[in-house]
Amino acid sequence: MKQTPAIGDLLLIMARLRSPTGCPWDREQDHFSLRFHAVEEVYELIDAIEARDDAEMIEELGDLLLQVVFHCQLAQERGAFDFDKVCRRVADKLVRRHPHVFGDAKARTVDAVWAQWEKIKKAEKDGTRHERPSAMDGIPRHLPALMRAEKLVKKARKAKLVADTERPSSPRSKAELAKALFELAASAQKRGWSAEALLRSEAQKQEHWSGSRMAQLDRSADAHVRAIVLFVLFHRADVGVRAPMAGCATRRC
Repeated sequence: MKQTPAIGDLLLIMARLRSPTGCPWDREQDHFSLRFHAVEEVYELIDAIEARDDAEMIEELGDLLLQVVFHCQLAQERGAFDFDKVCRRVADKLVRRHPHVFGDAKARTVDAVWAQWEKIKKAEKDGTRHERPSAMDGIPRHLPALMRAEKLVKKARKAKLVADTERPSSPRSKAELAKALFELAASAQKRGWSAEALLRSEAQKQEHWSGSRMAQLDRSADAHVRAIVLFVLFHRADVGVRAPMAGCATRRC
């Protein structure tokens, strides 16, 4: 893989930091100790994007790239893989999953592109240890609870496991839903409940009900709305509780 001078410099710097004459902090890290640093960097990148601050985006994208380079250096030291292999893997995947761009397939709409992507992805994983037999598989365990619940519901709907029905009392607009979320989350905080834990628990229950018990999602679809409400307020509203980032490590960069 052809490297730009900057990428080459970054890889050499990381190797030096990990060398016997490098930095004591860098030398004592491993994949496990670094795992939540990447999460924190992603949230800081989101802040920079929402602020439309290009200078901060450069900073935060660099910090996120550092996490990739760090893990690649650790893997290279134990003979597992290196930065080049990571880049090659994602490049090959993009070509494989875009046959309408790099091949002769036809996909003229976004829906067609997504359907094709999922079909190719499933074919790639079938018969491997990464096979996903259930429509609910593939949702990262450490996603924030709201994102996890939303992905769970989305997958269930795509698999036609949840009916697209709403109760008459359901919010009819974004403003109504936002207000309902705020009020429910405030109510949870008043009672001393952890909204993050409540939503995570509910999402886990729904996920466990996949397969033969998946029909229960239909009977409790509004549970997701209630749980989402609690999570949003817990994380976004100033109601006296600071939402923790699970396992967040002490920052260094």
